[in-house]
Amino acid sequence: MGKSCIKSLLLLAVCVVVAACGKEADVKTLKMAHSLDQTHPVHKAIVFMSDRLESISGGKMKIDIYPGGQLGDERELMELLQIGSLAMTKVSSSPMEGFVPAMKVFNIPYVFRDNEHFWRVLNSAEGEKLLLSGDSVNLRGLGYFDAGSRSFYTTDTPVHSPEDLKGLKIRVQQSQTALRMVQALGGSGTPISWGELYTALSQGVVDGAENNPPSFYTSKHYEVSKFYTLNEHTYVPDIVLISSYIWNHLNAQQQQWLQQAMDEAVVYERKLWAESTAEALAAVEAAGVTVIRPDKKPFMERVEPMHESYKGTELYDLIQTFKAM
Repeated sequence: MGKSCIKSLLLLAVCVVVAACGKEADVKTLKMAHSLDQTHPVHKAIVFMSDRLESISGGKMKIDIYPGGQLGDERELMELLQIGSLAMTKVSSSPMEGFVPAMKVFNIPYVFRDNEHFWRVLNSAEGEKLLLSGDSVNLRGLGYFDAGSRSFYTTDTPVHSPEDLKGLKIRVQQSQTALRMVQALGGSGTPISWGELYTALSQGVVDGAENNPPSFYTSKHYEVSKFYTLNEHTYVPDIVLISSYIWNHLNAQQQQWLQQAMDEAVVYERKLWAESTAEALAAVEAAGVTVIRPDKKPFMERVEPMHESYKGTELYDLIQTFKAM
């Protein structure tokens, strides 16, 4: 189904939700769509958020969830939020940089020292400011979900160092910064939608991709990619978004209920993510994937010129100050 067709259908199907948000109704139903499989920990956290919202509101609010890319890919879903045809979605912060340029900071390889440093920044006042920075383009952030660190996986070529990426076509998200990163490491970045990636890997359209362990496992990409290199080049959070148009049509009590459900889901998802990461790595190894734990220093050295281009910018420099804490 084409993008225009999807949008037309949603405009018809979801306009009821938009209208309901503008008047007092017995139940406020928010439509939420995302691209992940229902076994993915982030989907499970979204279900948890939906359940908590219904409970907190005493049944006065609920979320209808459409997983698995039923209503489009991440970019299409963000566009639907912008025009108010969809209430909520979950996206990676990588494609968000096309809508909110400040988000590109998450795609700078090795800008975060480790997971602790990453969350110290996200939980800060600056992290909150960044979360809300999409409000000006009708994409209001409600909270960050843990999406771990992203690493390379390949179909035929084991990657122990940047030299092994030379000449390889690596799928990346719709992010200019991600394209630059793969190029700096010697590969060729190729944007492909998540839903088409399994076929692209199996048919040799690309030689590999990069993602976190739970996504590598739940997508079944391990069936066609037998090498997983834990070089952990980026920590890229998932962001739960709501259309600013729809948020502004909720009353203060409804906004408070939704934000509370989101905040509780963040805590739940971080715990679930840690468990899922360990389970995913064990499962792919049991399935015959060679998990490589390389020396990260050569990867860091290759992308140092990218850091030079960001030094002196307010957000980049602020992130560096959190390293020393």
